[in-house]
Amino acid sequence: MTEAKRPERTKVSAVLVLMLLQGFCATFFLLDMISDLIAEPSSMWIRPHFVMEILANLGLAAGVVFEGAYLVRMLRRQAHADRALSAASGALHEVMEGYFDDWRLTPAEADVAAFTIKGFSIAEIAALRGSAEGTVKTHLNAIYRKAGVPGRGQLVNLLIEELLDGPLVRPKVAAASG
Repeated sequence: MTEAKRPERTKVSAVLVLMLLQGFCATFFLLDMISDLIAEPSSMWIRPHFVMEILANLGLAAGVVFEGAYLVRMLRRQAHADRALSAASGALHEVMEGYFDDWRLTPAEADVAAFTIKGFSIAEIAALRGSAEGTVKTHLNAIYRKAGVPGRGQLVNLLIEELLDGPLVRPKVAAASG
C-alpha cells in the first residue's frame, strides 16, 4: 500500500468506527425507549423527556444514514479521481516518451529531461543520477537544442499543450480598427 493511501484508509476507518458507535448508541436509546414504553405505556406520550428521546434517536439514526451515504459518495469520487490521475499520468508518460524519441534523446538525456519536467533542480538531478552538475547542464543544453526550446518552462509547456490538445496561450486577435 502506498504512503498516500494510508491516511485515506485511516480516515475511512475512523468514520466507520464513529458510524458504528453512533449506530450502537441509537440502538441503545431505541431499546431504552421500548423498555420505558413497555413499563409505562400510558404516560410516555405526555412526558416531554420521552418525546425528546424519540427526536434525539431519530436525529442520531439520520446522522448515521447521512454519514454512510456521504462516505460512499466520497469514496466513489476518490476512486474516480484516482483513475483520472492514473490516466493523466500514463498519458503524460506516453507524450514524454514520444517527444524523447522524436528528439532522439540519449538515455541519459531522457533521464535528465524527465527529472527536469518533474521539477527537480539541477543539483537534485545531479544527486539523483550520481553525476556532476556540469554534466546535467550539458544534457539540458542538448535537450533544449533538440527540442527547439530556450528553457525548462517551454519544455514543460510543449508537453502540457500536447496533453491539452492545443496551445495554452491563445494568440491575441488583432483589434479591428475603425
